[in-house]
Amino acid sequence: MPRGSSTLSVSIIMDILFDLDLVTARRERAARMAQPGSDFLLNIVAQELAERLSVVERQFDDAVELHGATGLAAARAMATGRIGKLKRIETGGLFATPPGGTIEHAGLEEVPLEDQSVNLILSPLSLHVTNDTPGMLIRMRRALKPDGLLLAAIPGAGTLQELREVLLAAEAEIYTGASPRVIPFADVRDIGGLLQRAGFALPVIDAENYTVRYDTIFDLMRDLRAMGMTNPLSGRSRKPVSRHFFMRAAQIYAERFSDADGRIRATFSIVYVSGWAPHESQQKPLEPGSAKMRLADALKLK
Repeated sequence: MPRGSSTLSVSIIMDILFDLDLVTARRERAARMAQPGSDFLLNIVAQELAERLSVVERQFDDAVELHGATGLAAARAMATGRIGKLKRIETGGLFATPPGGTIEHAGLEEVPLEDQSVNLILSPLSLHVTNDTPGMLIRMRRALKPDGLLLAAIPGAGTLQELREVLLAAEAEIYTGASPRVIPFADVRDIGGLLQRAGFALPVIDAENYTVRYDTIFDLMRDLRAMGMTNPLSGRSRKPVSRHFFMRAAQIYAERFSDADGRIRATFSIVYVSGWAPHESQQKPLEPGSAKMRLADALKLK
């Protein structure tokens, strides 16, 4: 090495939280063994995203639904009349359900789109199981044309909080230790920060809580399996658990989270996200010190 010169090697280590091959396999198994009504959460999200899209006073010529499983969000969005053409991106052909259109295959952490190639990206219920969520948001923003829109629905903090508590309690009681059996979910503030770091303009983030009632914990777990939402954590315990563990978990759940009629509650907290690719026409925040009136004067305070 020449005198006076130096090199700096930077290594970025990303935590591998999720086993993406397992996530993909379970989503595809759920698609093969689709159970009537098990898509209720996706149905709620698809309707909500469509309603948010319908109030945007503009047309989106080129839209993409990114890993939306059944294509329900794509169908509802198309029904708003705001979209010219739409392409769906999924992990495999099992998800080739109406609306047909074009389906391209890509992994859960891939955004196979050219820079500035689409006006609208829909992301319903998939970002919560990506290891590189910041990178995914950056790739989405780059794929959007200037003034293009991202609409996403992400399960957030509070989702399945009852199940998490119950499984931890049962495992600690029976096995004198506990391992994570429900994935961690980001809160609204964290998601908002990721959106800003990715370079989105005019971000809007809010959350809706949905309470679903079941007869037993086993009915809840059956629905989660039918959604492809069972534990995909890389650090999950591989040790088999006994029937006694699940029976005890069912008992704790009924003791802590049941209503007067004996049915149990499960919470799903969905964070809805919208953000725009920057464009010169967008409203900009005022420069500090540019106000023409003091806040105290405006409020008529002494």
